[in-house]
Amino acid sequence: MTTKPELKLGSHLLPGLAAAALFVVMATTFLTASFPDPQGFAEGSNITASIGYAMFNLDLGDVPGESFLAAFLLIAVALDVALDGAVHLARRSDDEDRALLTDGGTKLKQTLFGGED
Repeated sequence: MTTKPELKLGSHLLPGLAAAALFVVMATTFLTASFPDPQGFAEGSNITASIGYAMFNLDLGDVPGESFLAAFLLIAVALDVALDGAVHLARRSDDEDRALLTDGGTKLKQTLFGGED
């Protein structure tokens, strides 16, 4: 005979209260945030060409910008790690998995349920 685990009074309300408190904090933060007035760009400036120059901190474009080289390299390394992880997870480690998939499921049935099919 199994018994149900006892729940403390109100213990199931705690995650809901935490979510509501987080919502209130985030809503207050977003509603009270202030942004400066938009400044825009000079008339006739080539913004698209300036993006590449701004990324590598070159003063050759029409629009000055900050250097984004460090951010570019960090994103490149993060994407490389993600790709390497996906390849590592997709690689099969042994032939046993392949045998389970190619024998029509009989070996899988024997493994899971025991005996013959």
